[in-house]
Amino acid sequence: MEEVFNFLRELNLNNNKIWFDKNKERYQKIRVFIESFTQELINGISEFDSKAKYLSPKECTYRIYRDIRFSQDKTPYKTHIGIFINPPFGKKSFRMGYYLHLEPDNSSIGVGNIDLPPVYINAIRQSIKENIEEYLEIIEKSEFKRYFKKIGENPVKTAPKGFSKDWKYIELVKPKDFYTSHTLKEKELLAQNFHKKAVDIFKSGFPFMNFINYTIDEIGDSKGVGSIR
Repeated sequence: MEEVFNFLRELNLNNNKIWFDKNKERYQKIRVFIESFTQELINGISEFDSKAKYLSPKECTYRIYRDIRFSQDKTPYKTHIGIFINPPFGKKSFRMGYYLHLEPDNSSIGVGNIDLPPVYINAIRQSIKENIEEYLEIIEKSEFKRYFKKIGENPVKTAPKGFSKDWKYIELVKPKDFYTSHTLKEKELLAQNFHKKAVDIFKSGFPFMNFINYTIDEIGDSKGVGSIR
C-alpha cells in the first residue's frame, strides 16, 4: 500500500503522459496489487453480504484515465484510486455499496451512493419517514456511530416537497446523496491487515445500506450508472 501512495503523490506532481509512460510499469504493479486487495475486501464482505461473492475486482474498480472531454481540467489521470463494491451489479448500480477512497491526505471509507435519480431519492425519504423508528435504531447504534457521524450528503436547504419543515427528523430526509463516510489516516491504511479493519467498518454500515436498498429494490431497475469514483 505504501507504493500506492508514493505513486499517487508523484503523479499529482507530474500529471502528464510523458511521466506516466515512463512509470507505466510501476502503475501496472499497483493495479495488480489493487485488484488483489479488492478481492480480499470482496471475500470479507461476502461473509455478511452474500451477494458480494459474485463480484470480480474489475467490476469494483475504475480506470485511472480521466474523461476530459467535457471538463475544464485537462489533466489526463486521476490522482486517487476508488474501490466501489456494490452487490450484486458492481460499480454500475444505483444500490448502496461499499466504497474505499485512496488518496494522499484525503483517504476515506464509506457506504451508500450518490447522484441517485429523483425517483429513488423521493422513495428513500418517504421510507425513512414511514419507518423512522427502525431507521433511528440503525443509525444510532454505537457500532455505526463509531465511524459514521454525518448521515447523508448534499442536503437541500429547505424541507423536501411533501415534508413539513417542523418535523422533528427533517434533517434526516434533506440529503440528496445517501452516503456516509469516515476519514482514514495514512498510517491506518499502511497497517498490516488493514483490509480486515475495512471489512469491519463496512459491516457496521450494512444495516444502513440494507434499509435503503430495500426501497431501491422495490422500485426496480437499480442497475444504473454509479457515481462514486
